[in-house]
Amino acid sequence: MTAKRTDVLALGNAIVDVFASAEEDFLIAHELTKGAMMLIDEDRAETLYAAMGPSKIVSGGSAANTIAGLASFGGKGAFIGKVKQDELGKLYKHDLTSLGVAFDTGFASEGPATARSFIIVTPDGERTMNTYLGACQGLTVADVDKAAVQDAEIVYLEGYLWDPPAAKEAFRKASEFAHAAGGRVAITLSDSFCVDRYRDEFLGLIRNRLVDIVFANEAELKSLYQTADFDTALAALRAENIVAAVTRSEKDALAVTPDGIIAEPVFPVERIVDTTGAGDLFAAGFLYGLTSGREVRDSLRLGALAAGEIISHVGARPDISLKTLAGNEGLL
Repeated sequence: MTAKRTDVLALGNAIVDVFASAEEDFLIAHELTKGAMMLIDEDRAETLYAAMGPSKIVSGGSAANTIAGLASFGGKGAFIGKVKQDELGKLYKHDLTSLGVAFDTGFASEGPATARSFIIVTPDGERTMNTYLGACQGLTVADVDKAAVQDAEIVYLEGYLWDPPAAKEAFRKASEFAHAAGGRVAITLSDSFCVDRYRDEFLGLIRNRLVDIVFANEAELKSLYQTADFDTALAALRAENIVAAVTRSEKDALAVTPDGIIAEPVFPVERIVDTTGAGDLFAAGFLYGLTSGREVRDSLRLGALAAGEIISHVGARPDISLKTLAGNEGLL
């Protein structure tokens, strides 16, 4: 088989993140659910932005953060996502391509503005996200470049993008292209509320083998199998007979494989500043490990390292080279 030229190609929401710190009173005053991701309309977006304090604006989106992390490890990444040809859309494309990530999806010339997510970070480091999806909902099958998908070792799908029907078809088409070329397909479940909406569909993707690798946190896994008991949910996942990576915040991270379950502790950090992107960057490390031929346990360690770096500062993109950091820790 010809070697793939891309390690991971991701399909996801192309979103500009707007970060601001606030006390919990702000969440109460604006009726925000702490720790959750809520979808909002453009009017609500403008209201929240006006009420927020000083902010930091960076390119984001869950799957794009993962690809940015992969690039920081030295991996070859590509991204498919939709932005409008407006100021934020051009900023977004520049930010991603400057990292060495291939991002060739065409701009939307009309319709809603480029998506943005307003992320409120409370003093405990927890993040509450309020997302205006805008242009990123316009992703369709036409945006799925067959050659690019078939050039990737792993295609990574973002569960958050499962809402628009056209995006679902894009996901299915990408899975079809990837498997036809001998590639693998991964999905991140993204959020327990997302799982609540699409539980049967996500289980269908797993059981029909449209995906080969699953990323989930503890809450998402419990939601997927409708149980309050983690061990019960883990056993149900193990019975699916696929590869999965499960994060448990400060506890540990698990790799579930047909051969068994492997656990690795979290990477120690001095202080948790902002948990935004922790799961995204864990996926970056794990995927980099898989695509660079490392054992599952080492892939878990790389995931934990990347998640530890990201929660030590504000923002969901690495502040330092993950390749250098991993090398210093003896992981590369």
